[in-house]
Amino acid sequence: MAQIINQLTALKVLKIKTPGYHADGGGLWLQVTQAGGKSWIFTYSLRGRSREMGLGSASRVTLAEAREERDKCNKLLREYVDPIEHRKRQRAEAAFADAATITFKEAAAAYCAAHRAGLRNRKSAAQWVSTLATYAEPVIGNLSVRDVNVGHIHRILEPIWSVKPDTASKVRGRLEAILGWSKVRGYCDGENVARWRDNLDKLLPRPSKVRRVEHFAALPYAQLAVLMQKLRQQEGPVARALEFTILTASRLGEALNATAQEIDHANKVWTVPGSRMKGGKEHRVPLCKRALEIASAVSDGYLFGSRYATGKPVSDMMMRLMLRQLGYDGITIHGTARASFKTWAMERTRFDNYVVEAALSHTSGDKVERAYARSDVLEKRCQLMDSWAEFCATPPANSAGRVVPLRQAQ
Repeated sequence: MAQIINQLTALKVLKIKTPGYHADGGGLWLQVTQAGGKSWIFTYSLRGRSREMGLGSASRVTLAEAREERDKCNKLLREYVDPIEHRKRQRAEAAFADAATITFKEAAAAYCAAHRAGLRNRKSAAQWVSTLATYAEPVIGNLSVRDVNVGHIHRILEPIWSVKPDTASKVRGRLEAILGWSKVRGYCDGENVARWRDNLDKLLPRPSKVRRVEHFAALPYAQLAVLMQKLRQQEGPVARALEFTILTASRLGEALNATAQEIDHANKVWTVPGSRMKGGKEHRVPLCKRALEIASAVSDGYLFGSRYATGKPVSDMMMRLMLRQLGYDGITIHGTARASFKTWAMERTRFDNYVVEAALSHTSGDKVERAYARSDVLEKRCQLMDSWAEFCATPPANSAGRVVPLRQAQ
């Protein structure tokens, strides 16, 4: 005899007040308590054992939803699967999955903490945190990393892709790194939704198409001797830091954080550790006579310690302020120290380009050429930097048109 199902209606469910079990059929019952509460119960027998399974309150679970759950349970029974045990396993797996993932904000913090030593300096670490907090976290900060999709990444990047191309490119790379870390740690799976190739390149124009190349404003090298003369007339660590940065053609962060322990006075060499270099590799800088004099003035700690912040070097802001006070507003320290040096070396000397590039700690040549060029050509760079120092100390009238002899470039 066929079992009658779907005996109840939504109206009956609402009106029934009599305490007890009211059948809908197929094992589904509406339970009404003495206090008037109503809930759904599924009854069944499996392997000689009778059980009751709660399906939820009738105030939250509709009749149609209760019937849908009943049908799922009966399907499991036909496969000899206990519905109650099956639900327990599902809930345990869901709880495990929740415990095995983290939000993007948590993943970003964990990634930065794990890779802090690999970042060049505190400023670089702060930039990671700042850009993610500004652009990524408002969109995906509270999302589980397993739920982040390419649509979210596009929503983060699209508003800044054309107006702030350099920042956008860095943010994308940081998103890819964090999501890659999350995948390896087991917090998410599948393809990295922040990768560029065969993914975001279909949604956004190539960075090279939108990036505007803006060179650092530099002082023409012919005017450097006047600036250097003015700097020598100034007292204090800020003027010495500017002078040292120009004489060594170094990056600002490398020079500002230079310490006395990095100076080899006997060999007249300053060794910048890889942790402070843009390329991550240790760099030896030959020091001319004047640069060595500046470095020798300090026996411990930072070469250019701040007078206002104990245990810290002078800031780039203080250096820019001094340039402004000397009448050089509008030029950058990086451009003056490095771009001017490069232009001077190309136009006024016969030193090989690879020597000049090595002085700037640039990588030159293809992979094969670099594989054979193991030397950092320190001796040749010594000659180059001595010539640069001589040029910087020579009044414009006496240095105009002068070309460094070929013998010095050998």
